[in-house]
Amino acid sequence: MEEIRSFIAIELPDDLKIWLTQLQDKLKKEGQAPVKWVDPYSIHLTLKFLGNVPVDKIDDITKAIVAAAQEACPFHLNVKALGVFPNSRRVQVVWVGLDGEIDQLNQLQQRIDLNLVPLGYARETRPFAAHLTLARVREYIAPEERQKLGQLVANTKIETSFSFNVDAINLMRSQLTREGAIYSRIASVSLKSSCK
Repeated sequence: MEEIRSFIAIELPDDLKIWLTQLQDKLKKEGQAPVKWVDPYSIHLTLKFLGNVPVDKIDDITKAIVAAAQEACPFHLNVKALGVFPNSRRVQVVWVGLDGEIDQLNQLQQRIDLNLVPLGYARETRPFAAHLTLARVREYIAPEERQKLGQLVANTKIETSFSFNVDAINLMRSQLTREGAIYSRIASVSLKSSCK
C-alpha cells in the first residue's frame, strides 16, 4: 500500500513569507548561526503531524478535517516575538510566536486531534504551542554555540505587528529530498462561512 508523509497545517500569506525572509536575513547578518534555515516559502503553522499515511486513509482524514472546520469561524493571528525551544541555553529550534485569537486556534487544533483518534492517530501529549519554525540547530553544534544563538534571539526585537486571517486548513504532503522537504497541498478545507 502506497503511503504519503503528511501533516495538517495553516498556510501563510505571501506577504508574511516575505517578512519572514527579511527576519531570517537580519538574523543571518547578526551572527553566523550554525543552523539549517527553513525556506520561508515553505513555512506553515502545523496543527498535526500525521507521518506516513496509507493512501486509502486520505479521504477519512479529509472528512475529519471538514468536521472540525465546520465548527470553526475564521480568525485572526498576529506575529508576536522570536523564541527558541527548549530554552536559550540548549537551543534546538528558533521560532516566531503567534498571538491574537489563539483560543479559536487552540479549539480548532483540539477538534482535529479528537476527530483523528478513531482513525488511529493518538492525541498530542504536549500542549499545542502556536509557532512558525525559522531554523533548526544542527546536531553537532557545541553548547556554547547554542547559548550564543539563544542570546542573539533574545536580543533581536521584532519591529512589526504583522497579522493575518485564517479561513482554511490544509492537508499537506511532505516529500523528503536531499535539498529539504517539498510541500504540496492534498486538500484545502474552508472554515465555517456564516459566523456572527
